Amino acid sequence: MNTTVLDHPLSRTAQPSASARDATRAFLARAARLRAPAGDESPDNVLLVMAELVANALRHTIGPCALHLELLEHSIDVCVADRSPHHPRPRTPSTEGAGGWGWFLVKRLATRIRIRPEPGGGKTICAELPW
Repeated sequence: MNTTVLDHPLSRTAQPSASARDATRAFLARAARLRAPAGDESPDNVLLVMAELVANALRHTIGPCALHLELLEHSIDVCVADRSPHHPRPRTPSTEGAGGWGWFLVKRLATRIRIRPEPGGGKTICAELPW
């Protein structure tokens, strides 16, 4: 089993979303060389879920955050750690541009979601997507 992994700290001062997106694209290119994705939409789905989890961590928490990606046997695990102990609070999605779609999309695209508390505080949210 391949253990392709990316661990990427998210700096709150140096364009963290762009940095996470670039790191994820490079990771997905490596993953695709090792094993073809499950479908044409797989890379886009991983990028979308990663972007939503990173944006939520940066928007709703303070302190350090980190992105962890791992190529598993049939999937990619997208994990974001932050210092907040609070779980995501789903909102009713709005067609008026007020948001609420992020957690809905993560739940829709992921085959499995785990939220685990971290020692010393905080949590890690992991969403597993087909690959």
